[in-house]
Amino acid sequence: MDASTGKTAPAPESESQDQSDKQKAPGGQWWRPVLLLALLIAILVLARFLGLADRLGDLRDWIKSLGAQGALVFILIYVVAVVAAVPAAPISVAAAALFGSVWGVIVINIGATLGAGLAFLVGRYFARQAVVNWLGRIEKFRRLDGLTEEHGAIIVALTRLVPIFPFNLLNYGFGLTRVPFWTYIFWTWLCIIPGTVLYVVGADAVLQGAAQGKVPWTLVLAFGAALIFLTILVRFAKRRLQAREQEGGTGPDSHPGGPSA
Repeated sequence: MDASTGKTAPAPESESQDQSDKQKAPGGQWWRPVLLLALLIAILVLARFLGLADRLGDLRDWIKSLGAQGALVFILIYVVAVVAAVPAAPISVAAAALFGSVWGVIVINIGATLGAGLAFLVGRYFARQAVVNWLGRIEKFRRLDGLTEEHGAIIVALTRLVPIFPFNLLNYGFGLTRVPFWTYIFWTWLCIIPGTVLYVVGADAVLQGAAQGKVPWTLVLAFGAALIFLTILVRFAKRRLQAREQEGGTGPDSHPGGPSA
């Protein structure tokens, strides 16, 4: 309260933002599984309408005939997409169509990890000031920077599971923090596996259902298990992330730090 006027001073902008974030938090992510389901249904309808299901087997055979070159080309495409901040969901679906569930997950995981690493290096060494100007004004990132300085690996892991930032944006953001590169790479690689399995296996189930005219129950059950596991994991990660933020007491005045030695 202002002693001279007797009026209550307005709340700081950062405090208002925090309150706004908390108000938006409950149920804020409900649309993600709905969007994923809608995407898979749209793929099924499109595959039937265009007759793509009949060609799926031939397409996979052609990719297999390319051997390692086919996988390497796809990985390169994914790396470029991640660095360019292109939404990766359609590419993940394409991986399911071209490689199936197992190899699709492997290819996407490698491509996403390499792309995330390259974006990290760009943010840290080659376009640092541009990324600072881009992200430095975002309150959530400023808090994240302080948490990463204190807790490092656990924050990388938790933010890969909890989508507080888009994946591609976070890659550049971590380049501004002091987290070591190989720590960042390892936890990124490990913690994007559940989400990758969810996308690729789900898409493969829909595509195989369209091609064979029957429900591939093995893939459907695998998709369901991945969805349940990821939901539990995200809830756990959210609680851990909130606990770390409260313990760290990171305020809005923290700024992106320099790279570690």
